[in-house]
Parts: sequence; structure tokens; C-alpha cells
Amino acid sequence: MFDLGTFTAVHTALSLVALVTGVVVVADLLNAKVRRTWTVLFLATAVATSATGFGFPFHGVLPSHVLSVISLVVLAVAIYALYAAGLSGVWRPIYAASIAAGLYFLVFVGIAQAFLKIPAVKSLAPTSTEPPFIVAQLVALVVFIALGVAAARSFRRAAPRMALI
Repeated sequence: MFDLGTFTAVHTALSLVALVTGVVVVADLLNAKVRRTWTVLFLATAVATSATGFGFPFHGVLPSHVLSVISLVVLAVAIYALYAAGLSGVWRPIYAASIAAGLYFLVFVGIAQAFLKIPAVKSLAPTSTEPPFIVAQLVALVVFIALGVAAARSFRRAAPRMALI
């Protein structure tokens, strides 16, 4: 169907779109706003990114597979909170936290890929166990915990404004 190069390009494109749209969606959550088009695009590409990760050749269960399953569960919670629960009650902060977590997983993988694929970055942590890699991942984790908490709080306090775009 696809050769591995094409499949990788599609997976990477989905990942990049999910990252960009995820930033917009999380920023909107901080302002208690939901833009339908951006949200749908983020959720669709984030789910597709995690799902297509299983299409690469592999032997046995890898850490990337475990992360993809966790990401898919978190995104499923966000989808349920938005579409089935209608962001009512406790589902509003759960939705906000799930969206932030979904974006975090994409950033986590992006950092890992940068350390694997970009020569200048790889030279800082050739085995991805050195301090630069660990510090980058810890900084991302702290930033996303703060974003998730802030988004959940601001989104819980105000009734979300739904926009068509």
C-alpha cells in the first residue's frame, strides 16, 4: 500500500499538525474557549498519530506502543467529555486536563525524536539517558502539568464559549 518512507512522512505530517493545533486548543482552554474546527483537527490528528505509530515494523511491545495506548485512552476521555458528556460538570476540567495531557505526549515524543534524529541535539545525549535529554523531558513535564492545571481551573470556572472556527 505505502512504502515505509511515505508512511513515515504521513505519520510525521499528522504529528506536526497535531502539535500545532494542540497548542491552539490548549491556549483556547486557558481562555475558557473551544473552537470546534481546531479541536476536531487536533483530536483527529492526535488520534491518527498514535494509531499510525502501530503501523511501523516492530518486534514485541515497545515503550512507544505503551505511550500510544496511554495517549489514545487520554484522547478518548477528552472526546467523551466533549461529545458525550457535553462538557457538563466535572467533565469540563477533565476535558481540559486530557487535552493538555494529549498534547504533552506529542511533545514528549517530539523531544525524543529530536534527540534521536537531529545530529546537533543527538550529540548532547547520544543514548537518550544523559542529563540534557532528561532535563528537556522534565522541563516539558513540569510545563505541561502547570498548563493542564491552569487550563482545568480556568475552564472549570467559566462556561466554555463555543466558536465555529
